[in-house]
Amino acid sequence: MARRSTVQRDPRIAGDPELSAYPDFPDDPDLDRAPARGRGASRGRWSGGGGRWLVWTGRAVLWALIIVIVVNGVRAPFERFTQQNAPSGAVSAPDDGFPRVQASAFAAQFAEVYLNFDGARLAERESRLAPYLPEGVEAQFGWDGFGRMSAGAVQPYGIEVVDADNAVVTVAYQSENRRQLLSVPVYHDRASKRFVVAGRPGILPAPRAADLPPKPAPERDRAAEQELRTTLEDFFRAYAGDTTALQQYADAGVTLQGFGGAFTFLQLKDLAVPVAGGTTREVTATVTWGVPSKAPPAAEPEPADPGQTGGKLEQSYLLTMVKQGDKWFVKDIRGAYRSVAG
Repeated sequence: MARRSTVQRDPRIAGDPELSAYPDFPDDPDLDRAPARGRGASRGRWSGGGGRWLVWTGRAVLWALIIVIVVNGVRAPFERFTQQNAPSGAVSAPDDGFPRVQASAFAAQFAEVYLNFDGARLAERESRLAPYLPEGVEAQFGWDGFGRMSAGAVQPYGIEVVDADNAVVTVAYQSENRRQLLSVPVYHDRASKRFVVAGRPGILPAPRAADLPPKPAPERDRAAEQELRTTLEDFFRAYAGDTTALQQYADAGVTLQGFGGAFTFLQLKDLAVPVAGGTTREVTATVTWGVPSKAPPAAEPEPADPGQTGGKLEQSYLLTMVKQGDKWFVKDIRGAYRSVAG
């Protein structure tokens, strides 16, 4: 019996065309051959290279998802931190279309009339209130016509917008020795752009003055204070009235404008010069001004009448002084930052 050769021969022979990696390629000699059957049947000559785009697409999607998760994880705590540390004043008011400035001015004018009344002048208050009130309401708007009240220093304090047509405006005012608030409901007619008081106002207590914490006294240059005192006394004297002489105390390129006689210089009460600064110093000066009497001269003035006598007023200033050679000049003058002892 002849033995079968165990050498596996290449089914291709010389002259056969190169097999294509694509099953439908026309040069493939097995294109028209029926597919083999059984366990030993070949599953085709494709090695999976044609489906690699599915693998790479899946990997790209996976990496994109990972990047998104990482970025969001880092960004979320950072946004929470910046929002917590952002100043509350940076948050802008919503654009609800309500004219806040105009409504505040309207309420402040109304408060000026509403908070001042006198039982002997009913008709006057009634006529002054009318431009602010809706038709048909009580003319004195809640006042019974008795007593007397006076208020001044009326200023807008805040506003709460209810909707596009309604708001509650709060104004601050002074009555005798009390500082208080008045809450005024206001309606705005968008068609006519007019306002009207929409309800009874409400008086509220104003917050009391804040507690001023103690401030440590800075180290003072006593020698510089003595050197500057005469110069600043002459400067404030000119600042009170002599506009021409005032310019000789000004630094180069600086034009100073004084009171022009509205006050008189009485005294340089205090002068504080810090040690640091060299030839440029930030100097705090407390000045006593003479306030002339505005009362008309009387034929026989009464000595007991304080209004017939000129008064005194202490003021504090912060001056930037520059030394050139052996002379000091004023570069700037403004109100002092803080001069009240804690």
